[in-house]
This record gives sequence, structure tokens and C-alpha cells, in this order.
Amino acid sequence: MYILMLFTIGSLQGQKQYYEYFLDFFRTANPEVHKNALTHIKTNWSESSEVLAIETLYFLQNANNSLKILNLLQKKTKKYYHLDFNAWYEYIWNKNYTYTDDYYTFKALLHQSIDQRFNKYFLNRQNQSDIRLDEVRWGGVLQDGIPPLRNPKMIQASSAQYLKDSDIVFGIAINGDIRAYPKRILAWHEMFTDIVGDIPVAGVYCTLCGTVILYKTQKDGVQYKLGTSGFLYRSNKLMYDQKTQSLWNTLWGKPVIGPLVGKGIELEYLSVVTTTWGNWKKLHPETTVLSLFTGHNRDYGEGVAYKDYFATDKLMFSVPKKDTKLKNKQEILAIRLPSETDENIAISSKFLNKNNIYRNQINTRNFTVFTDKSGAHRVYFTLEIEFSSYNKESEAIDAKGNTWVLYEDELKNNITGKVLKRLPTHNAFWFGYKAAFPEVKLIK
Repeated sequence: MYILMLFTIGSLQGQKQYYEYFLDFFRTANPEVHKNALTHIKTNWSESSEVLAIETLYFLQNANNSLKILNLLQKKTKKYYHLDFNAWYEYIWNKNYTYTDDYYTFKALLHQSIDQRFNKYFLNRQNQSDIRLDEVRWGGVLQDGIPPLRNPKMIQASSAQYLKDSDIVFGIAINGDIRAYPKRILAWHEMFTDIVGDIPVAGVYCTLCGTVILYKTQKDGVQYKLGTSGFLYRSNKLMYDQKTQSLWNTLWGKPVIGPLVGKGIELEYLSVVTTTWGNWKKLHPETTVLSLFTGHNRDYGEGVAYKDYFATDKLMFSVPKKDTKLKNKQEILAIRLPSETDENIAISSKFLNKNNIYRNQINTRNFTVFTDKSGAHRVYFTLEIEFSSYNKESEAIDAKGNTWVLYEDELKNNITGKVLKRLPTHNAFWFGYKAAFPEVKLIK
């Protein structure tokens, strides 16, 4: 974690505001100022002080001052979580928010000493927010501190000698442009932006939530240049756009804090297939794949990035509520049609691996999930057609004996020429998806 250094911040108002007494612990090393600040905080304490104290504690490096603020926080709340910040956040998240508009200013000033650009995310944006601000947590990096891959170098499959057939890749196909993004590389960058099949896109990988989503970055004639903000919401990374510095929810594809909020902006997302390199290459020998030469010096070995995090079911950053219907990091397939309905379905990947043909409905539209040998899921709108068998590669047979071929954008009967469209989907960890969509229906 970055250490928040001492910094000087002038008051934004003529009269000193309550939140500024918390900032005094960072502005100066003068113990007399700290003593006076603590007295003022204690005398004027209210429920809205809780989050100010928690976030001050999170960054404060002075053990003596930390102990005094912690003792005050515990006395006022009658909660004794010590320095377990996940526990403190869960405590405030599971009741109605109590912070005031000044909290936006406090959060801006507190974090700007880490990265000056953080100031813009929050300052004067109290009327431009769709989410609770106390649920926005710093993830430990600067803006684009986890560097996105911008127009990364792609190579032919035959040249990708660094990959083993068992390596995990995220496969996409747009207008015949077929590409693979190895997890071992993308986990270090969490985002790529490029033009694929003549479509400007951003592939966003939230490693904490196990989610890779592919967005079209042009909406209503506007091209959004997205990056990694450095902040999280319910353990899911928040993006930002370069022009307005608005924060965007990765799973929703929408701006949630900043001047773009309330403009009706929601990016269209496309399908991403999580599979093995061997399987993807067999289905798509013409595919290109990320080169190891990314312009960054990283250990791109399989399983290196986030090794400890992926090895357990423990969370790095908590969420308001955990749903124990599945383990936190158990993988699900997300089925939703945000342009048509609020209906939302999560299907356990373990369930789909046991049921390699699965049929259901969303918004009264029939769909079928086909799960191949690698565990990759592909979903198509299948109308009234039912399928009786699937070879777990690229062919399925319907109840009338007709053979269909699975393509990345469609399911096609090569005899009749009938085509069934693909339903865009992506995988995710259960805990993160449930936190983003509390009303989701789980199938397991």
C-alpha cells in the first residue's frame, strides 16, 4: 500500500469544516494541532463521523494518533473491530448511509495526495452519484497504475510458443476478427483497448471478481476512452473516462459518479469465452493472440498474477453482504439483457459442466447454453428449437435430427441456412456478481 504522506490542504470554505479536523492528522506533525483536532472531533461526533474516522485510520501512519481515533470510534459505535477494515466497512454498509455532502470533499482531499487526479473523481460531485460513496474504496494503485494495454501487439497462433494448451485464455470474435487474450497476461493489466473487427472496444478484467467483459466503447456517436481508476465498488474495479473523469461501474457498463451520470449512457457488451488455449486454437486456427512483448516488464508465467488470491475463497476487499448459496469465488455464467429487461440470471459453471446442454428463458425468450470440453459456455437464442445432443466441440443436434454448427456469433444449420443469434455472456465470481446485482436469480 502507498503511504499517505504529510500534505498541505487549504480550506475550501472560509470557516473550518468538521471533516478538516480529520485531515489535520495528515497536514501537520504538530501534536498540539492533533490534540485540538481530536477534542473537536469528539465534541461534535455524530453518526456521519464514522466513515471519516474509518478512512482516516486506513491511511494514518502515526500509531499514537491511530490508537486515539480507534478508541474513539469503538467507544462511539460500541463495535470492536480494531483495524479490521473489511469489518468496519461491512458495519457501515449494512445500515442507511449517514455521510453528508462534505464527505465528497473529504474523500477528494484525502486521496489527492496519492494521485492528484483522484481529486476530480469526488470533488463537487455530491449531486452526480448513483452509488453510495462510502462503498467506493481505494484499491491500492494510482490511476492506470495497473496499466491497460492500448492497441497491444497480436501475433499468429503458430508464433505463440510461450503458451501451453492448458493455459486459460479469453476468446473474442468480432466481424471475423478472432483473438485470444491469455489470463496470464491480462491479469497484470486488467484492461485492453483496441479496434477489433472495425469496432472500438475495451476488454475489462476485474481480477478480484473474476470477470472479463468486452464493451463497445462508442455510444451514440461518442467514443469513450476508458482506463483503470484505482478505486473499487463492492470489490469490483471502477473504470474512468479520460474526458470527464467520471467513474464507471465495470459490471453495469454505466457511469456512476461524475458529470455523465443521468445521461442514459450504458455501453453494449459482447461475448467473452473463457476457455483453454488448446481448445480455442483448435476451433480457431486463424486466431491471433497477445504477444508477450507488451511494453511492460512483468512475470507473465501461468498462474503468477494474483496467485495467493485465487488460491483461497477469502476476499481482499469485502462486500456489504455475502451470499452463501455458492462459495465466494465459485464461477457463474451471467445471463442478462439490460436493453430489454432487469431480469438477471446467474448459472453455476459446475452445474453447466454437468449439463452441457441447458435450456431456459429470459424475458420470455428461449436460450440454450452449450458447455464444451474446456468448460467454455456459449449461449444462443434458440426460439422453439430443442437440442438433444452436443459433441462438446462445435456441433449440436436438435430433437428432429438436424445438425447445427456453433460459431462465435451464431448457431447455424448449414443445410437449411437457418441462423440463431448469440446471446452475449461472460463469467464471474459469484460473490462479486451477487454484490453488483442483488436481485439475480441463481441456478445451481
